[in-house]
Amino acid sequence: MHSFEEMRFFIEVVKHGNFTSAAKVLGISKQLVSRRIIVLEARLGVRLLQRTTRKLSPTETGKVFFQRAQHILQAMHDVEVEISHRSDKLRGLLKISTPLSYANLRLAPALTAFMQLHPMLEIWLDADNRQVDIVSEGYDMVIRVTDQPEEGMVARKLEDAAMRFCCSPDYIARHGAPGSPHALTSHACLTHRASEWIFNENDQLQRIHIQPRLRSNHGEVLRDAAIAGLGITGLPAFYVMEALQTGKLVEVLADYTIQQAGIYAMYPYHKQVSANTLALVAHLQQWFGSGETRSEPLSADH
Repeated sequence: MHSFEEMRFFIEVVKHGNFTSAAKVLGISKQLVSRRIIVLEARLGVRLLQRTTRKLSPTETGKVFFQRAQHILQAMHDVEVEISHRSDKLRGLLKISTPLSYANLRLAPALTAFMQLHPMLEIWLDADNRQVDIVSEGYDMVIRVTDQPEEGMVARKLEDAAMRFCCSPDYIARHGAPGSPHALTSHACLTHRASEWIFNENDQLQRIHIQPRLRSNHGEVLRDAAIAGLGITGLPAFYVMEALQTGKLVEVLADYTIQQAGIYAMYPYHKQVSANTLALVAHLQQWFGSGETRSEPLSADH
């Protein structure tokens, strides 16, 4: 099944002409894209890309592969959509795992609407920050916040979850806003477990060592502490979206933020996927307006 993953990677590289832009669209690292293309070329025994210092372009063989790969992935997507819509009377049990805060802040209304559409369907929602084993624990689908979907999983992006660094207007009034990531060393920081935050400055990754005033594995605790003026926090967008819109929080360092993380619905590619799962994924993508479909497994390269 890695061949489908590599097709998707190759298609995005050809479309964008470089690994960096393709990786951004795929929501994974540039290094992973590059390695998978190398593996693909080695398995086929042909050169698919012409590499120059400025741009990547397909060879003649690569052009043929690009066209065929597009048709194959589109056909797979069409089949999945047809199956998921074959019956509007979904039934049985659908077991899902999702992070606690995401269930509360984003998923609940979307899931409620789905259940109203399918009254014969039962849902078991496990809202927990524990990393479950989807196969051994019998889950049909998991929802995770990540910048690199797991190996062996079909990954469907629901929405962006790029990090937002923010603090209260009161904190800025008392301490000023950091003008660059390096200025964080003199600010109070509220964080999960990390002792450093990563930023993009002049196309270079900068690892900034911070001195956390508060550490917590609960994003809503960090958000509320930031609203109370205790310091600057960095959280996925869904935690702070409402507070930013209402002015309770103000974004800082927006020009330096790395835009990669996303919310993904995932299920094992080797497990027969149910119509219930496919229908829920399609519903969530439409609800959150992602418009992105991935018919092949994405993997994290270990």
